[in-house]
Amino acid sequence: MHNIQYLIAALFAPLLLPILYWQGKRIRSRVPKLPPAQTPNGIAGVGDQPPFKLVTLGESTIAGLGVATHEEGFTGTLAAHLGSQLERQVEWGVYAKSGYTAADVRRQLVPKLPTEAPDLIVIGLGGNNAFGLHPPWVWRRQARQLIEDLRKCYADTPIVFTDMPPVRAFPAFTPLMRFLIGNLVEMLGRTLAKEVARHPGVYYYDHVITFEDWSKRLGVSGQAADFFSDGVHPSRLTYQVWARDVADFIRLQVDLIRKS
Repeated sequence: MHNIQYLIAALFAPLLLPILYWQGKRIRSRVPKLPPAQTPNGIAGVGDQPPFKLVTLGESTIAGLGVATHEEGFTGTLAAHLGSQLERQVEWGVYAKSGYTAADVRRQLVPKLPTEAPDLIVIGLGGNNAFGLHPPWVWRRQARQLIEDLRKCYADTPIVFTDMPPVRAFPAFTPLMRFLIGNLVEMLGRTLAKEVARHPGVYYYDHVITFEDWSKRLGVSGQAADFFSDGVHPSRLTYQVWARDVADFIRLQVDLIRKS
């Protein structure tokens, strides 16, 4: 079904591609180039047991664009919440690069992962595949190959894919881009859910991020733009709320984490 939806949309794409290209080029010239967060390794939490080892893997959000250090970004916040839940130290490492697709991560970053198996791998991908207008079947193949490569290295480590980026809310994007790429992101998310279901010990947090929901939960009245550092990448607040939600999902859904 997702492939059919993509093909129907692709019939009209030639009419829209010149507009999308012009709009994308204009946005790139206006959005500042943010550096990745510093300190890609760290330890959070306390406890007498050996540290729980966390690896995060992915694109710009995992690389921490929009915050100064990973401690205040996604990975450091996730590690802190996991440490509290597990009542032990969490030793974390970030392997991510802005602009990477699932295929890039597989080729460029998986070979750099530690030889010792971590206790958990959390993956944040999908944005760049959508920005590249990759069809669902290409995304599914890339995700499958990434999972298979990780399984060759770490047979038993739980793997968690985070939710897809909220492209429909990107302040820097035009309405056309939010509509078209937002639809594609949702297709890729449904495709990922089907692929992940085929792999034991692999999980997908399929929650759709809405800032209206976050505003109600947090008791803040900010606009969507307040949740972004540059109109595309998360702000410090967004990273921390997102990481907390992913940590709660892990606590409830990932059996091996609960048993640690």
